[in-house]
Amino acid sequence: MPSNELGDHFRILTFGESHGLAVGVVIDGVRPGLALSPRDIQVERDRRRPGTSDRVSPRAEPDQAEIVSGVFEGRTTGAPICILVRNRDARSADYQALAELVRPGHGVGWLARYGVRDWRGGGRTSGRETVGRVAAGAVARRLLADRGVQVRGRVVEIAGIQAGPADWDWIDADPVRCGDADASARMAAAIRAARDDGDSVGGIVEVTATGVPAGLGDPVFWKLEAELARALMSIGAVRGFEVGDGFQAARVTGLAHNDRPTAEGFRTNHAGGVLGGISTGQPLVVRLAVKPTPTVGRSQPTVDLAGRPGATPGGGRHDPCICPRLVPVAEAMVACVLADAWMRRDAGDSEADAADLPTLRLAIEHEDDALLAALGRRMALSVRVGELKRKLGLAVQDPVREDAVRRAWMERAALYGVPGDLASDVLDRVLVASRDVQSSGDLEDPDSTR
Repeated sequence: MPSNELGDHFRILTFGESHGLAVGVVIDGVRPGLALSPRDIQVERDRRRPGTSDRVSPRAEPDQAEIVSGVFEGRTTGAPICILVRNRDARSADYQALAELVRPGHGVGWLARYGVRDWRGGGRTSGRETVGRVAAGAVARRLLADRGVQVRGRVVEIAGIQAGPADWDWIDADPVRCGDADASARMAAAIRAARDDGDSVGGIVEVTATGVPAGLGDPVFWKLEAELARALMSIGAVRGFEVGDGFQAARVTGLAHNDRPTAEGFRTNHAGGVLGGISTGQPLVVRLAVKPTPTVGRSQPTVDLAGRPGATPGGGRHDPCICPRLVPVAEAMVACVLADAWMRRDAGDSEADAADLPTLRLAIEHEDDALLAALGRRMALSVRVGELKRKLGLAVQDPVREDAVRRAWMERAALYGVPGDLASDVLDRVLVASRDVQSSGDLEDPDSTR
């Protein structure tokens, strides 16, 4: 599924399930020669790891990161980097009672979308998927650190309790990760009270990136804040996103909200470091609304997969508040987006100014990857079309439909500057291959069976 991938130049693909053998990430696009060690990954992994306090899940995972490929003698090689973290304390049997139940607040849509589901601890939709994100973020941080960018996050609200200014030197030692001793104590008490009552609480996480230069981001659909929203909203527990003053901007006037430029820089930062989809050089500031953990200590009424009334068992190993462990995940997503935006800008500059053959060839390879990925997705869709045609008793070849496809294809080819004869030849091969896979029902090379 291409939905498991993020990024255009700094590309990540996370893999694994909560109760599978392992979770992790494959990272592609990292330049050769970057200093990278398992320790760089482990430092960030340990910040997300469960079992570290009574405010988080007691699941006892060592979360030891293994760099499987892409690094040799402490330096990246330019090959894809695969980072693996093995699951050691899954206890899948604990979820057997939930196998036929719809868990309140969980990803029930997976079954409707794919026709199968992994009920062991949430499967792919579990928070454990974020292990790979944090590992990718550690690599992105190394890229950004070389350019003077620092990404750091904190909890600014839990259960309606708001934090004051942070003591950043104390953030990682603070189990709640808010950095305000008074607010931290009250937040911790609220989390314990919810846990003891068989419930959970939510909150707000803020991430700030300093050292971000002006000029990152590409309007209109690759605006920096849009890419950040996509990445951060993809975190399972996140239900809202804002940049700068966010929703508060709707409650003030334009004169009050505008960041006035001066010869020394902007006087304020209501925009959160992004204007017109491009970074301004101000600190980047984003905030996330994090929902209460859907798994709670009490039994909850529900239905089974057939719609019959039932109830989930109470208890289990879960975070009574997701916010503290979500901080490093949110930081990782911001770091990945910034690394990708920076590499996109550099690639655009190098491609525009390139006079050397290797740079141009790398650009062509990138476009070839995109072309092949699109063809692969098209062929997979053709298999599904063939399945439906067989169910409906329709012929594989539909000349009227193919004529319409050809007309639209040639119009778009002209729009993109593709020579007509080349576009026609490619479409002919695609249509032949599509008919073959619709007939056979699989994606084997048609030539291999002839």
